[in-house]
Amino acid sequence: MLSIELIRRDPELVRQALARRGEDGSLAGLLDLDARRRAAISRGDELRARRNQASREIGQLRAAGQDAPPDVVREMREVGEQINGLEQEVKDLEEQIHAILLELPNLPRPDVPEGLSEEQNIIARQWGEPQTLDFPAKPHWDLAEELGIIDFQRGVKLSGSRFYTMSGYGARLERALIGWMLDLHTGEHGYTELALPILVRREVMEGSGNLPKFADNLYHDDEDDLWMIPTAEVPITNLYRDEILPPDSLPRCFVSQTPCFRREKAAAGRDTRGIKRVHQFNKVEMYKFVAPETSDAELQRLVADAEEICRRLGLPYRVLQLCAGDISFASAMTYDIEIWAAGCGEWLEASSCSNCTDFQARRANIRYRPAAGARPEFVHTLNGSGLALPRVIIAILENNQQPDGSVVVPEVLRPYTGFDLIPTLA
Repeated sequence: MLSIELIRRDPELVRQALARRGEDGSLAGLLDLDARRRAAISRGDELRARRNQASREIGQLRAAGQDAPPDVVREMREVGEQINGLEQEVKDLEEQIHAILLELPNLPRPDVPEGLSEEQNIIARQWGEPQTLDFPAKPHWDLAEELGIIDFQRGVKLSGSRFYTMSGYGARLERALIGWMLDLHTGEHGYTELALPILVRREVMEGSGNLPKFADNLYHDDEDDLWMIPTAEVPITNLYRDEILPPDSLPRCFVSQTPCFRREKAAAGRDTRGIKRVHQFNKVEMYKFVAPETSDAELQRLVADAEEICRRLGLPYRVLQLCAGDISFASAMTYDIEIWAAGCGEWLEASSCSNCTDFQARRANIRYRPAAGARPEFVHTLNGSGLALPRVIIAILENNQQPDGSVVVPEVLRPYTGFDLIPTLA
Protein backbone atom coordinates (compact mmCIF):
# COMPACT_ATOMS: atom_id res chain seq x y z
CA MET A 1 0.00 0.00 0.00
CA LEU A 2 1.24 3.48 -0.83
CA SER A 3 1.68 6.02 1.93
CA ILE A 4 -1.08 8.64 1.97
CA GLU A 5 1.51 11.01 3.48
CA LEU A 6 3.72 10.59 0.40
CA ILE A 7 0.77 11.13 -1.94
CA ARG A 8 -0.23 14.26 -0.04
CA ARG A 9 3.32 15.60 0.11
CA ASP A 10 4.34 14.94 -3.51
CA PRO A 11 1.36 13.94 -5.67
CA GLU A 12 3.21 14.72 -8.90
CA LEU A 13 6.01 12.29 -8.06
CA VAL A 14 3.43 9.57 -7.38
CA ARG A 15 1.45 10.40 -10.52
CA GLN A 16 4.56 10.18 -12.71
CA ALA A 17 5.64 6.90 -11.09
CA LEU A 18 2.20 5.38 -11.71
CA ALA A 19 2.28 6.61 -15.30
CA ARG A 20 5.54 4.68 -15.79
CA ARG A 21 3.54 1.55 -15.02
CA GLY A 22 0.80 2.50 -17.47
CA GLU A 23 -1.59 3.48 -14.67
CA ASP A 24 -3.92 6.47 -14.95
CA GLY A 25 -2.38 8.02 -11.86
CA SER A 26 -5.24 10.46 -11.25
CA LEU A 27 -5.06 11.33 -7.57
CA ALA A 28 -7.47 14.28 -7.38
CA GLY A 29 -10.33 12.25 -5.94
CA LEU A 30 -8.09 10.62 -3.34
CA LEU A 31 -6.58 13.95 -2.29
CA ASP A 32 -10.05 15.50 -2.00
CA LEU A 33 -11.16 12.68 0.32
CA ASP A 34 -8.00 13.10 2.36
CA ALA A 35 -8.54 16.87 2.66
CA ARG A 36 -12.13 16.32 3.81
CA ARG A 37 -10.99 13.72 6.33
CA ARG A 38 -8.37 16.03 7.81
CA ALA A 39 -10.86 18.92 7.93
CA ALA A 40 -13.36 16.70 9.77
CA ILE A 41 -10.68 15.61 12.23
CA SER A 42 -9.64 19.23 12.82
CA ARG A 43 -13.25 20.36 13.36
CA GLY A 44 -13.82 17.44 15.73
CA ASP A 45 -10.71 18.38 17.74
CA GLU A 46 -11.97 21.96 18.03
CA LEU A 47 -15.37 20.80 19.27
CA ARG A 48 -13.80 18.42 21.79
CA ALA A 49 -11.67 21.26 23.12
CA ARG A 50 -14.80 23.41 23.45
CA ARG A 51 -16.64 20.59 25.22
CA ASN A 52 -13.75 19.98 27.59
CA GLN A 53 -13.57 23.69 28.44
CA ALA A 54 -17.34 23.83 29.08
CA SER A 55 -17.15 20.71 31.22
CA ARG A 56 -14.52 22.33 33.40
CA GLU A 57 -16.61 25.49 33.72
CA ILE A 58 -19.74 23.49 34.60
CA GLY A 59 -17.74 21.51 37.13
CA GLN A 60 -16.56 24.70 38.79
CA LEU A 61 -20.11 26.04 38.97
CA ARG A 62 -21.42 22.84 40.52
CA ALA A 63 -18.54 22.83 43.01
CA ALA A 64 -19.70 26.30 44.05
CA GLY A 65 -23.29 25.08 44.45
CA GLN A 66 -24.56 26.65 41.23
CA ASP A 67 -26.46 25.11 38.31
CA ALA A 68 -25.05 25.17 34.82
CA PRO A 69 -26.79 27.62 32.50
CA PRO A 70 -29.43 25.79 30.40
CA ASP A 71 -28.11 27.30 27.15
CA VAL A 72 -24.61 25.91 27.87
CA VAL A 73 -26.03 22.44 28.62
CA ARG A 74 -28.07 22.59 25.41
CA GLU A 75 -25.02 23.73 23.42
CA MET A 76 -22.89 20.88 24.79
CA ARG A 77 -25.57 18.37 23.82
CA GLU A 78 -25.48 19.75 20.28
CA VAL A 79 -21.67 19.71 20.31
CA GLY A 80 -21.74 16.03 21.33
CA GLU A 81 -24.05 15.23 18.42
CA GLN A 82 -21.76 17.13 16.03
CA ILE A 83 -18.73 15.24 17.33
CA ASN A 84 -20.50 11.89 16.80
CA GLY A 85 -21.43 12.93 13.27
CA LEU A 86 -17.86 14.01 12.50
CA GLU A 87 -16.46 10.74 13.89
CA GLN A 88 -18.75 8.78 11.57
CA GLU A 89 -17.78 11.04 8.66
CA VAL A 90 -14.08 10.44 9.37
CA LYS A 91 -14.68 6.68 9.54
CA ASP A 92 -16.55 6.70 6.21
CA LEU A 93 -13.87 8.81 4.53
CA GLU A 94 -11.09 6.57 5.85
CA GLU A 95 -12.85 3.50 4.43
CA GLN A 96 -13.09 5.20 1.02
CA ILE A 97 -9.43 6.24 1.14
CA HIS A 98 -8.37 2.73 2.19
CA ALA A 99 -10.35 1.18 -0.66
CA ILE A 100 -8.62 3.43 -3.20
CA LEU A 101 -5.16 2.79 -1.73
CA LEU A 102 -5.75 -0.98 -1.94
CA GLU A 103 -6.13 -0.64 -5.73
CA LEU A 104 -2.96 1.40 -6.31
CA PRO A 105 0.20 -0.57 -7.23
CA ASN A 106 3.66 -0.06 -5.80
CA LEU A 107 5.89 2.63 -7.30
CA PRO A 108 8.79 1.40 -9.45
CA ARG A 109 12.30 2.23 -8.33
CA PRO A 110 13.89 5.08 -10.33
CA ASP A 111 16.40 2.67 -11.95
CA VAL A 112 13.71 0.29 -13.23
CA PRO A 113 13.83 0.34 -17.08
CA GLU A 114 11.21 2.35 -18.91
CA GLY A 115 8.58 0.47 -20.89
CA LEU A 116 5.01 -0.80 -20.71
CA SER A 117 5.31 -4.39 -21.96
CA GLU A 118 7.63 -7.40 -21.79
CA GLU A 119 9.23 -6.35 -25.06
CA GLN A 120 10.99 -3.55 -23.14
CA ASN A 121 12.51 -5.90 -20.53
CA ILE A 122 16.31 -5.92 -20.46
CA ILE A 123 18.52 -9.03 -20.51
CA ALA A 124 20.90 -8.39 -17.62
CA ARG A 125 23.04 -11.53 -18.09
CA GLN A 126 23.00 -15.07 -19.39
CA TRP A 127 24.60 -18.34 -18.32
CA GLY A 128 25.12 -21.15 -20.78
CA GLU A 129 23.99 -21.41 -24.36
CA PRO A 130 20.60 -22.64 -25.58
CA GLN A 131 21.05 -26.29 -26.46
CA THR A 132 20.48 -27.62 -29.93
CA LEU A 133 20.28 -31.39 -29.92
CA ASP A 134 21.78 -33.44 -32.76
CA PHE A 135 18.50 -35.31 -33.20
CA PRO A 136 14.88 -34.11 -33.50
CA ALA A 137 14.00 -32.75 -30.05
CA LYS A 138 10.62 -33.63 -28.60
CA PRO A 139 8.51 -31.28 -26.46
CA HIS A 140 7.89 -32.39 -22.90
CA TRP A 141 4.25 -33.29 -23.49
CA ASP A 142 5.28 -35.97 -25.99
CA LEU A 143 8.32 -37.09 -23.98
CA ALA A 144 6.45 -37.35 -20.70
CA GLU A 145 3.59 -39.42 -22.09
CA GLU A 146 5.96 -41.73 -23.94
CA LEU A 147 7.92 -42.21 -20.69
CA GLY A 148 4.71 -42.80 -18.74
CA ILE A 149 5.50 -40.12 -16.14
CA ILE A 150 2.82 -37.47 -16.85
CA ASP A 151 -0.79 -38.26 -17.75
CA PHE A 152 -2.68 -35.30 -19.17
CA GLN A 153 -5.89 -37.14 -20.03
CA ARG A 154 -6.41 -38.47 -16.52
CA GLY A 155 -5.69 -35.02 -15.10
CA VAL A 156 -8.50 -33.64 -17.26
CA LYS A 157 -10.76 -36.53 -16.24
CA LEU A 158 -10.18 -35.74 -12.57
CA SER A 159 -10.25 -31.93 -12.56
CA GLY A 160 -10.62 -30.47 -16.05
CA SER A 161 -8.28 -28.63 -18.38
CA ARG A 162 -4.83 -27.49 -17.18
CA PHE A 163 -4.55 -30.31 -14.64
CA TYR A 164 -2.33 -33.40 -14.89
CA THR A 165 -1.12 -36.38 -12.88
CA MET A 166 2.48 -37.54 -12.37
CA SER A 167 3.58 -41.06 -11.55
CA GLY A 168 6.63 -43.25 -11.16
CA TYR A 169 9.87 -41.60 -12.19
CA GLY A 170 8.07 -38.30 -12.78
CA ALA A 171 6.61 -38.05 -9.29
CA ARG A 172 9.96 -39.06 -7.80
CA LEU A 173 11.79 -36.47 -9.91
CA GLU A 174 9.54 -33.69 -8.62
CA ARG A 175 9.89 -34.86 -5.02
CA ALA A 176 13.68 -35.00 -5.45
CA LEU A 177 13.77 -31.47 -6.85
CA ILE A 178 11.77 -30.13 -3.91
CA GLY A 179 13.94 -31.85 -1.33
CA TRP A 180 17.19 -30.81 -2.98
CA MET A 181 16.16 -27.17 -3.40
CA LEU A 182 14.97 -26.90 0.20
CA ASP A 183 18.20 -28.47 1.44
CA LEU A 184 20.31 -26.09 -0.64
CA HIS A 185 18.45 -22.98 0.50
CA THR A 186 18.46 -23.99 4.17
CA GLY A 187 21.91 -25.56 4.27
CA GLU A 188 23.90 -23.08 2.17
CA HIS A 189 21.83 -19.94 1.57
CA GLY A 190 20.72 -19.26 5.15
CA TYR A 191 16.94 -19.66 4.89
CA THR A 192 14.67 -21.18 7.53
CA GLU A 193 12.17 -23.71 6.21
CA LEU A 194 8.46 -23.19 6.88
CA ALA A 195 5.45 -25.50 6.56
CA LEU A 196 2.41 -23.31 5.85
CA PRO A 197 -1.37 -23.39 5.48
CA ILE A 198 -2.59 -23.23 1.89
CA LEU A 199 -5.98 -21.78 2.88
CA VAL A 200 -5.82 -18.24 4.26
CA ARG A 201 -8.14 -15.48 5.42
CA ARG A 202 -9.25 -12.55 3.29
CA GLU A 203 -7.06 -10.06 5.19
CA VAL A 204 -4.02 -12.24 4.51
CA MET A 205 -4.68 -12.00 0.77
CA GLU A 206 -5.10 -8.24 1.16
CA GLY A 207 -1.83 -7.96 3.06
CA SER A 208 0.17 -9.58 0.27
CA GLY A 209 -1.52 -7.48 -2.43
CA ASN A 210 -3.64 -10.21 -4.06
CA LEU A 211 -6.96 -8.77 -2.92
CA PRO A 212 -9.03 -6.98 -3.93
CA LYS A 213 -7.47 -6.48 -7.36
CA PHE A 214 -6.88 -10.10 -8.38
CA ALA A 215 -9.92 -11.85 -6.91
CA ASP A 216 -10.89 -13.28 -10.31
CA ASN A 217 -7.63 -15.24 -10.52
CA LEU A 218 -7.94 -16.86 -7.08
CA TYR A 219 -9.80 -19.93 -5.83
CA HIS A 220 -12.17 -19.19 -2.95
CA ASP A 221 -14.20 -21.15 -0.39
CA ASP A 222 -17.36 -19.07 -0.03
CA GLU A 223 -18.69 -20.73 3.13
CA ASP A 224 -15.66 -20.00 5.34
CA ASP A 225 -14.27 -17.10 3.27
CA LEU A 226 -10.91 -18.83 2.90
CA TRP A 227 -8.67 -18.42 -0.14
CA MET A 228 -6.32 -20.95 -1.74
CA ILE A 229 -2.86 -19.46 -1.98
CA PRO A 230 -1.38 -18.64 -5.41
CA THR A 231 2.11 -18.78 -3.84
CA ALA A 232 3.72 -19.24 -0.42
CA GLU A 233 4.51 -15.52 -0.55
CA VAL A 234 0.95 -14.88 0.68
CA PRO A 235 1.09 -16.61 4.08
CA ILE A 236 4.76 -15.74 4.67
CA THR A 237 4.05 -12.03 4.15
CA ASN A 238 1.52 -12.17 6.98
CA LEU A 239 3.58 -14.14 9.50
CA TYR A 240 4.29 -10.93 11.42
CA ARG A 241 1.08 -9.11 10.61
CA ASP A 242 0.35 -6.31 13.14
CA GLU A 243 3.68 -6.95 14.89
CA ILE A 244 6.73 -4.86 15.72
CA LEU A 245 9.95 -6.84 15.30
CA PRO A 246 12.70 -6.15 17.85
CA PRO A 247 16.06 -4.49 17.09
CA ASP A 248 18.76 -6.65 15.46
CA SER A 249 16.19 -9.22 14.29
CA LEU A 250 16.51 -8.52 10.55
CA PRO A 251 16.94 -9.94 8.03
CA ARG A 252 14.57 -12.87 8.48
CA CYS A 253 14.83 -15.27 5.55
CA PHE A 254 12.39 -18.10 4.91
CA VAL A 255 11.85 -20.81 2.33
CA SER A 256 8.78 -22.98 1.85
CA GLN A 257 7.38 -25.49 -0.58
CA THR A 258 3.64 -25.35 -1.19
CA PRO A 259 1.14 -26.21 -3.88
CA CYS A 260 -0.01 -23.07 -5.67
CA PHE A 261 -3.45 -22.47 -7.14
CA ARG A 262 -4.23 -20.02 -9.97
CA ARG A 263 -7.28 -19.76 -12.18
CA GLU A 264 -5.16 -18.34 -15.07
CA LYS A 265 -8.09 -16.38 -16.48
CA ALA A 266 -5.73 -13.81 -17.97
CA ALA A 267 -3.91 -16.59 -19.83
CA ALA A 268 -6.91 -18.10 -21.59
CA GLY A 269 -5.76 -19.68 -24.85
CA ARG A 270 -2.04 -19.44 -24.00
CA ASP A 271 0.29 -22.39 -23.37
CA THR A 272 -2.53 -24.91 -23.49
CA ARG A 273 -0.27 -27.93 -24.10
CA GLY A 274 1.83 -29.56 -21.42
CA ILE A 275 2.53 -28.16 -17.96
CA LYS A 276 3.79 -24.66 -18.75
CA ARG A 277 0.67 -22.95 -17.40
CA VAL A 278 -1.58 -24.95 -15.10
CA HIS A 279 -4.08 -24.35 -12.29
CA GLN A 280 -2.17 -26.27 -9.60
CA PHE A 281 1.59 -26.68 -9.28
CA ASN A 282 4.35 -26.98 -6.68
CA LYS A 283 6.82 -24.20 -6.01
CA VAL A 284 9.68 -23.51 -3.63
CA GLU A 285 9.44 -19.90 -2.47
CA MET A 286 12.15 -17.70 -0.93
CA TYR A 287 11.12 -14.73 1.20
CA LYS A 288 12.91 -12.01 3.18
CA PHE A 289 11.95 -9.40 5.78
CA VAL A 290 14.74 -6.82 5.74
CA ALA A 291 15.69 -3.32 6.87
CA PRO A 292 14.87 -0.71 4.19
CA GLU A 293 18.48 0.36 3.62
CA THR A 294 19.48 -3.23 2.76
CA SER A 295 16.61 -4.26 0.48
CA ASP A 296 18.29 -3.53 -2.87
CA ALA A 297 21.36 -5.56 -1.92
CA GLU A 298 19.15 -8.35 -0.52
CA LEU A 299 17.30 -8.50 -3.85
CA GLN A 300 20.59 -9.21 -5.64
CA ARG A 301 21.33 -12.02 -3.15
CA LEU A 302 17.85 -13.43 -3.70
CA VAL A 303 18.38 -13.52 -7.47
CA ALA A 304 21.81 -15.11 -6.99
CA ASP A 305 20.27 -17.88 -4.86
CA ALA A 306 17.76 -18.68 -7.61
CA GLU A 307 20.47 -18.57 -10.28
CA GLU A 308 22.56 -21.11 -8.38
CA ILE A 309 19.73 -23.62 -8.59
CA CYS A 310 19.76 -23.30 -12.39
CA ARG A 311 23.55 -23.60 -12.66
CA ARG A 312 23.77 -26.70 -10.46
CA LEU A 313 21.06 -28.35 -12.56
CA GLY A 314 23.01 -27.45 -15.71
CA LEU A 315 20.10 -25.44 -17.14
CA PRO A 316 21.04 -22.51 -19.41
CA TYR A 317 19.31 -19.40 -18.15
CA ARG A 318 19.09 -15.66 -18.58
CA VAL A 319 18.20 -12.92 -16.09
CA LEU A 320 15.78 -10.22 -17.23
CA GLN A 321 15.26 -6.92 -15.45
CA LEU A 322 11.60 -6.12 -15.94
CA CYS A 323 10.48 -2.72 -17.18
CA ALA A 324 8.13 -0.53 -15.16
CA GLY A 325 5.03 -1.71 -17.01
CA ASP A 326 5.79 -5.42 -16.52
CA ILE A 327 6.61 -5.62 -12.81
CA SER A 328 3.97 -7.14 -10.55
CA PHE A 329 1.38 -5.13 -8.63
CA ALA A 330 3.30 -5.24 -5.31
CA SER A 331 6.80 -4.93 -6.76
CA ALA A 332 9.10 -1.93 -6.98
CA MET A 333 11.78 -3.86 -8.90
CA THR A 334 11.75 -7.36 -10.40
CA TYR A 335 14.19 -9.75 -12.05
CA ASP A 336 12.90 -12.81 -13.90
CA ILE A 337 15.01 -15.91 -14.48
CA GLU A 338 14.19 -17.77 -17.67
CA ILE A 339 15.52 -21.26 -18.41
CA TRP A 340 15.99 -22.76 -21.85
CA ALA A 341 13.80 -25.67 -22.98
CA ALA A 342 15.22 -27.39 -26.06
CA GLY A 343 12.07 -29.29 -27.05
CA CYS A 344 9.79 -26.23 -27.02
CA GLY A 345 12.66 -24.11 -28.33
CA GLU A 346 11.89 -21.24 -25.94
CA TRP A 347 12.87 -19.50 -22.72
CA LEU A 348 10.54 -20.29 -19.82
CA GLU A 349 10.18 -18.15 -16.71
CA ALA A 350 11.13 -20.28 -13.70
CA SER A 351 11.59 -17.55 -11.10
CA SER A 352 10.47 -13.99 -10.49
CA CYS A 353 12.39 -12.13 -7.74
CA SER A 354 10.98 -8.86 -6.43
CA ASN A 355 11.70 -6.10 -3.95
CA CYS A 356 8.30 -4.96 -2.69
CA THR A 357 9.83 -2.23 -0.45
CA ASP A 358 7.33 -1.27 2.29
CA PHE A 359 4.26 -1.86 0.10
CA GLN A 360 3.20 -5.19 1.64
CA ALA A 361 4.42 -4.18 5.10
CA ARG A 362 2.03 -1.20 5.11
CA ARG A 363 -0.90 -3.40 4.07
CA ALA A 364 -0.09 -5.99 6.74
CA ASN A 365 1.22 -3.46 9.32
CA ILE A 366 4.63 -5.10 9.82
CA ARG A 367 7.18 -2.88 11.52
CA TYR A 368 10.54 -3.14 13.31
CA ARG A 369 12.57 -1.04 15.72
CA PRO A 370 15.93 0.02 14.24
CA ALA A 371 17.26 0.35 17.79
CA ALA A 372 16.04 -0.01 21.37
CA GLY A 373 13.54 2.74 22.10
CA ALA A 374 13.50 3.92 18.46
CA ARG A 375 10.30 4.70 16.63
CA PRO A 376 8.99 1.67 14.69
CA GLU A 377 9.46 1.68 10.90
CA PHE A 378 7.96 -0.47 8.18
CA VAL A 379 10.12 -3.38 7.03
CA HIS A 380 10.85 -4.12 3.38
CA THR A 381 9.75 -7.48 1.95
CA LEU A 382 11.27 -9.51 -0.88
CA ASN A 383 10.13 -12.69 -2.57
CA GLY A 384 11.34 -15.02 -5.29
CA SER A 385 10.72 -18.47 -6.71
CA GLY A 386 13.48 -20.84 -5.86
CA LEU A 387 12.22 -22.43 -8.17
CA ALA A 388 8.78 -23.19 -9.68
CA LEU A 389 8.63 -26.93 -10.38
CA PRO A 390 6.73 -27.43 -13.66
CA ARG A 391 9.07 -25.42 -15.84
CA VAL A 392 12.19 -26.85 -14.21
CA ILE A 393 10.83 -30.32 -14.98
CA ILE A 394 10.13 -29.23 -18.55
CA ALA A 395 13.72 -28.02 -19.00
CA ILE A 396 15.23 -31.16 -17.44
CA LEU A 397 13.15 -33.44 -19.66
CA GLU A 398 13.66 -31.51 -22.89
CA ASN A 399 17.35 -30.58 -22.47
CA ASN A 400 18.45 -34.00 -21.19
CA GLN A 401 16.47 -36.19 -23.57
CA GLN A 402 18.40 -38.88 -25.41
CA PRO A 403 17.94 -40.20 -28.97
CA ASP A 404 16.11 -43.28 -27.64
CA GLY A 405 13.63 -41.11 -25.67
CA SER A 406 15.15 -41.66 -22.23
CA VAL A 407 16.13 -38.70 -20.02
CA VAL A 408 19.37 -38.25 -18.06
CA VAL A 409 18.86 -36.97 -14.49
CA PRO A 410 21.10 -34.04 -13.43
CA GLU A 411 23.95 -35.32 -11.26
CA VAL A 412 23.05 -33.20 -8.21
CA LEU A 413 19.61 -34.83 -8.05
CA ARG A 414 20.72 -38.46 -8.21
CA PRO A 415 21.22 -38.87 -4.43
CA TYR A 416 17.59 -37.69 -4.07
CA THR A 417 16.03 -39.63 -6.96
CA GLY A 418 17.90 -42.89 -6.48
CA PHE A 419 18.23 -43.19 -10.28
CA ASP A 420 20.30 -41.45 -12.94
CA LEU A 421 18.12 -42.13 -15.94
CA ILE A 422 14.39 -42.07 -16.70
CA PRO A 423 14.17 -45.06 -19.03
CA THR A 424 11.87 -45.59 -21.95
CA LEU A 425 8.96 -47.93 -21.40
CA ALA A 426 9.78 -51.55 -22.14
